[in-house]
Amino acid sequence: MKVRLLHPDTDAPLAPALPTLLGLLVDDDLDLHSVYTAMAQDDPYLRDVACKVILASVTDPAIIKYRQQVYHDIVANLAVAQQMYEIAVGGEQVVRRIYLGGLMSHHPTSILSRAVHLHELLADDLQALRKIGDQHATAFTSPGFAQFWTMVADQLDDTYLADVRAELVELAMPRGTAFSAQLGLGNKGIEYRPHRPTRHNWWERLTGHDHPGLSFAIDDRDQAGSDALSEMADRAVNELANTATQAADHVQAFFAHLRFELGFYLGCHNLQALLTRAGIPTCMPSPTPPVERRSQCADLRDIALCLNSSRPTVGNTVDADGKTLIVITGANEGGKSTFLRSIGSAQIMMQAGMFVVAESFTASVTDGVYTHFKREEDAAMTHGKLDEELARMSDIADAIKPGSLLLCNESFASTTEREGSQIARGIIDAFTRAGIIVVFVTHQFDLADSLYRRHDPRYLFLRAQRQDDATRTFRITEGAPAATSHGLDSFARVFGRAIQAQ
Repeated sequence: MKVRLLHPDTDAPLAPALPTLLGLLVDDDLDLHSVYTAMAQDDPYLRDVACKVILASVTDPAIIKYRQQVYHDIVANLAVAQQMYEIAVGGEQVVRRIYLGGLMSHHPTSILSRAVHLHELLADDLQALRKIGDQHATAFTSPGFAQFWTMVADQLDDTYLADVRAELVELAMPRGTAFSAQLGLGNKGIEYRPHRPTRHNWWERLTGHDHPGLSFAIDDRDQAGSDALSEMADRAVNELANTATQAADHVQAFFAHLRFELGFYLGCHNLQALLTRAGIPTCMPSPTPPVERRSQCADLRDIALCLNSSRPTVGNTVDADGKTLIVITGANEGGKSTFLRSIGSAQIMMQAGMFVVAESFTASVTDGVYTHFKREEDAAMTHGKLDEELARMSDIADAIKPGSLLLCNESFASTTEREGSQIARGIIDAFTRAGIIVVFVTHQFDLADSLYRRHDPRYLFLRAQRQDDATRTFRITEGAPAATSHGLDSFARVFGRAIQAQ
């Protein structure tokens, strides 16, 4: 049985798109932890699910749309989805519902008895899932759920479930354990095989003629004989116990996959409901193949800021179709880094099959989102700040592939403007030539102006707005780089007066 709500052909493979350390940097730089926390709603399991699915980026637009359709079904049938999730939780954690003492024994007969008990509980869960399908399957319209409910109807039909329950009755050995064996070397028993005990009618059982043929009885006080017979029974049912246990594990794994995949979508709903209550717009993005190089957004916002700020957030509208480099300059504290994070988080959420925080969002899929943000000084003093920046960029260069997206925030600002600009230009040129899209926030006028003077139609230059009275609108608009970042505005705000011109 396959769930296939995250992927049309298989239970979703969830390998992280980036190496572990680079993935952790992206988490920190984009503050994806806030997204995971909001999705989890204090449930550690849902948080783990959100992290795994979001970081396992999907690069096929068709699969992204497949997930979007499944999510639409979840939202439209939320109560049913939650009921399915509860069943899945019970099925995955079925071991907790049986007597603990049965888990401690390693005798095959005890293992078989435990497996039968597990199957009985799991059969109830399968029956409950089938009942939900019978009642509500037609309300689901996505290809993912259509495939899922078809699988449930075909593989969990009434005949199958009745056969399962009948076999469980037999496996419980209500008429005792019947087995055969052969004599091997040294008259030791070999080839132990269990058999289905013969059914006898009521007259045979009443008259005591229900044991035709040769037979023997063990005295109640013969402990050694009883132990020997129990050991032979264990040998006979050993393989049967292993098979029954593996079958129970298979059904548990099905419920574990169902819980995981439903948990992701329910986490998405938790997040969207939180944003909707705050009046923040969300939309389903439009993913396109990498060759199209689409990048358009309307009222795009940084989701982490939306989740953590009590004040209204400002969205931005940008058309960057066909661009390989986006350079963002402008006033200090004007929203440049926030806009950069909004691009990264929206791209990652889109490629997880999620909604994004915008009125509309269209983008080509990438092979991975990488971040290179300025960081604090190395507390251990092992590296200088520039050394640390270069080391991180070297790690990115080793891992990044054509078709990826690189977000740089004030990279190489730890050295002089001339040297930092020269380093950044070389890196930007190398990456863009390799087919990597670069979005670069910088205060270095030498870098931004030198790139602007190339007049390359594949470059887009954006600038954070500043009004004449020094007010920041936090809007990002097209504009040529300016020679100042208006740092004196920050001085005046902190010290309460402006610096007088000399």
